[in-house]
Amino acid sequence: MDFLNPRALRWKIAALAAVACCAVATVIGFLVHDATRERGLDVGTDRALTRLTAADREFSRTGKAPADIDVRSTAELPEALAREFAALPDREGGYATWYDAKPPNWYWMWGAAAVGDDQFLVVRDDMSAEVRSLQLLDRSIVKSVLVALLFVVPLAAAATEPINRRLRHGARTARRIADGDLDARIGPAGRARDEITEMAAAVDDMAAALQRKLENERRFTADVAHELRTPLMGLVTAAGLLPDDDEATGLVRDRLRALNALVEDLLEISRLDAGAERSRPDPVPLGDLVADVVRRTGTDTRVTVGAAEVVETDPRRVERIVVNLVTNAHRHGAAPVEVTVTGARIAVRDHGPGFPPDLLERGPQRFRTGASERGRGHGLGLTVAQGQSEVLGARLTFANAPDGGALATLDLAPRPA
Repeated sequence: MDFLNPRALRWKIAALAAVACCAVATVIGFLVHDATRERGLDVGTDRALTRLTAADREFSRTGKAPADIDVRSTAELPEALAREFAALPDREGGYATWYDAKPPNWYWMWGAAAVGDDQFLVVRDDMSAEVRSLQLLDRSIVKSVLVALLFVVPLAAAATEPINRRLRHGARTARRIADGDLDARIGPAGRARDEITEMAAAVDDMAAALQRKLENERRFTADVAHELRTPLMGLVTAAGLLPDDDEATGLVRDRLRALNALVEDLLEISRLDAGAERSRPDPVPLGDLVADVVRRTGTDTRVTVGAAEVVETDPRRVERIVVNLVTNAHRHGAAPVEVTVTGARIAVRDHGPGFPPDLLERGPQRFRTGASERGRGHGLGLTVAQGQSEVLGARLTFANAPDGGALATLDLAPRPA
C-alpha cells in the first residue's frame, strides 16, 4: 500500500519538512539559549557588582566588611578569580567577576574587589535560579518542536496527496501504453502548471508520436502484403504450368511457397497489430490436438503427452502457434525436437544453440532472428506465435534449457485478471 510505504514520495517530502523544521528550531533554539544565558550572566554579574559596591563603601567607612561578605587574601582567592584580577589594568579600585559552573553541583557568580594590600572583598552569588530557567527554556523549545512535528509531518504528507495522485495516474497511463493501449493519455491537470504537467504533456506527445509511427507501420505492412498477393497468385498460377519433371520448376515452386508463407505471415501480423483477431474457444483435448498438429507438420518431432487436459481454447490458433514453434525449432535449432504436453501447458524444445539474449530480453521481433548461429529466416514465426497467444489470453515464454537448447512454453491456463 502506497500510504504505508516508507519510501513513498509523500514520506520523503514529510521527512524533508521535518528535517527543515528541526533545523530551523535548532538554530532559533541555539540563538535563544545563548541570548538567555548571556542575559543570566549579566544579571548575576550586576548582582555581584552591586553587592561589592555596597560592601566597598561600608568597608571604606567602617573598616569592616558586611557579614555576608568575605575578606580574603590573594592565596585564598579561587585561581580563576585571581587570574581575572591579574588581568585588570588597575587593581586598586577594580572589580573582577568569575562564573563558576560545575553542573550539577553548583552554579556561582564570584566577585572580588581590592581593599588593601593583599586584601579582597569577595562575594559569591547563587546562579541556580537562572540555570533552572535556562533548562526550562530548553525543554520548552524541545517540546514545542515535537508538538510542531506532530502537525507538520501529517500536513506535509497530506499536502503531497495531489502530487502523488497525479504521479500515480501518469504511471498507470504509461503502463497502459506499454501494454499496448496506445489511445491512453494522461491528459491536462486542471490549472496546475508545474514540472509534473510538463512531464505529462511530454508523455502524451510521445504516446501520440508512437501511435502514429505504429499505425504507419501497420498500414505499410498490410498494404505491402495485399499488394504482393495479386502478383504472387499470378506467379503461383504460372508455376503450375511449368513441367513437373524440371529441376528449375521444383526450385521455383519451393521459393513461391516460401514467398506465399511470408505474405500470409505479414497479413496475419497486420491483423494482430490492428486487434482484428478474436478467439473462438471450444473444448479441446489438448494432447490429441497437439499430436495431430505435429504429425501433420511432417517433421521428425517427438511428442510426449502427460496428464493433458480438455482446455477451453481456440484450436485453430493453438495449431498455428504449435506449427510455428516446431518449424522454428527445426529451422534454427537442432535435433532432437521434443514437444511435451502437460495439463494445459505445451513445451517445445530443441537441442541447438538456444535463443539469443536479445530475444530472451525483449521478446520476438519481426524480421530478426537474433543470432546468426540460429540460422536465417524472417523472424516472423515467433512474432505470429506471440500475437496469437495474446489473442488466446495465454502466456508464451521463451527460455534456454539448463543443459542447452531453446525452450518455448505455451501456458493455456487462464491468467488472473
